[in-house]
Amino acid sequence: MNRRRLLIGLAAAVVLAVLASTFVYRQIRQTPVVQQQQAPSTQIVVAAAPLPLGTRLDAHDLRLVPWPGNEPVPGMFTRLQDAEGRALITNVVQNEPILESELAPREAGAGLPATIPEGMRAESVAVNQVVGVSGFVQAGNMVDVIAVGNPGNGEAGGQTLAKTVLENVKVLAAGEQVTQDAQGKPHVVPVVTLLVSPEDADKLALAAAQARIQLALRNTIDTKIVHPPTVLQAQLMSPTGGAPMPAGPRRIIRRPRRVVPQAPPPYVVEVISGSKRETKTFPNH
Repeated sequence: MNRRRLLIGLAAAVVLAVLASTFVYRQIRQTPVVQQQQAPSTQIVVAAAPLPLGTRLDAHDLRLVPWPGNEPVPGMFTRLQDAEGRALITNVVQNEPILESELAPREAGAGLPATIPEGMRAESVAVNQVVGVSGFVQAGNMVDVIAVGNPGNGEAGGQTLAKTVLENVKVLAAGEQVTQDAQGKPHVVPVVTLLVSPEDADKLALAAAQARIQLALRNTIDTKIVHPPTVLQAQLMSPTGGAPMPAGPRRIIRRPRRVVPQAPPPYVVEVISGSKRETKTFPNH
């Protein structure tokens, strides 16, 4: 009897479970599906290929790509014609968005002049592979300019010195120029073009004419101006590198006294003349 009641209870529980699940399923089927709204999309102008600074953009250099409309980039372009005809003032890579801050004014033209801000100057100096940090100096790098030479005015005592004349200078371009040597034969000379102020342009021109130019490559995020002191050749070649000798135990040096030789005693001669006696002395040379 008890077993029969247990079977009836289990059957009733199964029936109730099936009815409940059927009811829940029907309710879910009847619930309207809420579709996720997608953000509106737009198109922005990007570089179709890697482009160097100074490039005047045309339709072949640009293309449009989809971009989320709710995430605009300040200075972005949505039409090709808005960026065409303007020159880049920095290098860009493929698919990089073209921004207003990366373009020169439309009336500035193209090439290197378009990359020079108002009030600044571009000046080129001839270097070699060692001076140019073994070819690692490229457009966009920051460098210090060091002049190495002999001033010839007696201030350095006729010594060769090294002085940092410019700090944190931007490299606009790094390339090669064909010149002639003393025999008239052409040879290639690396040339680096730097972005400087008019005052610094005079310093750079004087340093290039009177001394050898050395470039020191620096980290682009390191903008600190340190004004390093001038280094003289004597300081560099001294045992301490120009630093004072380290203090140590004091040593007392006693100089021997000067001994003055004494003159030999004179000769003494007794002279007897009759009953008279006298003593005479003669120098002993």
